[in-house]
Amino acid sequence: MTERYLTITLQPDWKGALRAMVKTAQPEKYQGEILNFESPGHFFGQLSEKRWEIVRAAQGKGELSVRELSRVVGRDVKRVHEDVVILAELGLLERPDSGGVLCPYSSITLT
Repeated sequence: MTERYLTITLQPDWKGALRAMVKTAQPEKYQGEILNFESPGHFFGQLSEKRWEIVRAAQGKGELSVRELSRVVGRDVKRVHEDVVILAELGLLERPDSGGVLCPYSSITLT
């Protein structure tokens, strides 16, 4: 399987940025994935320092249980679970059918 990577962008004109990406896309080649926030305020409202720590702790570790992830970051299981739900909605983490938590990206960059 191809390594996946994510680029996080801060673009108020997300439609224009999407159009520009479509023009440069190469359909035979994996282009990576993009998560866009319309403003720095929206970005920091969704990705707090503690949530970012969860993403970094899960990155490259394979599937982890929420309990195991909470031990790694040194936080309460309930609070980590709440953050995992939000991070999964954003697409930064995935929840496999087995019930664990997975960060599928080998690289995450902010532009």
